[in-house]
Amino acid sequence: MWIDTHCHLDASEFGGAGLALAERAAQAGVSGIVIPAVHPANFAAVAQLAQQSRSCFYALGIHPMYVPTAQESDLPALRAEVARLMAQPLPASRLVAIGEIGLDFFVPALTLSPLREKQEFFYVEQLKIARDFGLPVLLHIRRSQDQILKQLRRIKVAGGIAHAFNGSLQQAQAFIALGFKLGFGGAMTYSRALQIRRLAAQLPLEAIVLETDAPDMAPAWLQPGVNRPAELPQIGAVLAGLRALPAPQVAAATSANAHAALPRMQLV
Repeated sequence: MWIDTHCHLDASEFGGAGLALAERAAQAGVSGIVIPAVHPANFAAVAQLAQQSRSCFYALGIHPMYVPTAQESDLPALRAEVARLMAQPLPASRLVAIGEIGLDFFVPALTLSPLREKQEFFYVEQLKIARDFGLPVLLHIRRSQDQILKQLRRIKVAGGIAHAFNGSLQQAQAFIALGFKLGFGGAMTYSRALQIRRLAAQLPLEAIVLETDAPDMAPAWLQPGVNRPAELPQIGAVLAGLRALPAPQVAAATSANAHAALPRMQLV
């Protein structure tokens, strides 16, 4: 069985069919799906999906691309909601992480003041929430690996996943040294993605988890198109091919890695 560690099942592209897509993925061999929030406006939606599907789990956080519309008051509200959920006996809450949080320095407007500083403030404050509740984090690291690592060295959290990893070998090793797993998905399926494919083949298998980032990051066979969690086994087969390993071995290893990164998945 496979685990999709990053899938936006509540996205508008799915037209409210998230539960049906989770069921289709389960039939394809995907036993777990993690749904990250991006803004307080979708906190309830991701929680509801997770409560309605035995294969789904969720994370709460404010995505860096949604920081421009976020209010500073959203941070204490997030802390209060996490405190409420963590006080519930398992398996009442299917919360497994704080996320999707991080920094995005790919979008030009987000690299300029005051949005750059606002991104960094929200990232740091959400790391503190994760630290204080012993939760791992799901990290958005687009063109921001070094800045993300700088704060992780300062604010010690319970590991997590560097989503859609696309950094250097040295950056990969730095994340691994801090106890993080690295997320690989659709980008790995393109023959021209030489650096990503090289890392997927050479990094320790115990450092890798799989993800779709659906509806985004469509694999090569769907481009252009809407990605879905049922594509994960075929994405996993690409990883198996790059590593010259049987697909069942890669499924078992990456699923174990997902449980190690997000230990509450095994408790709910």
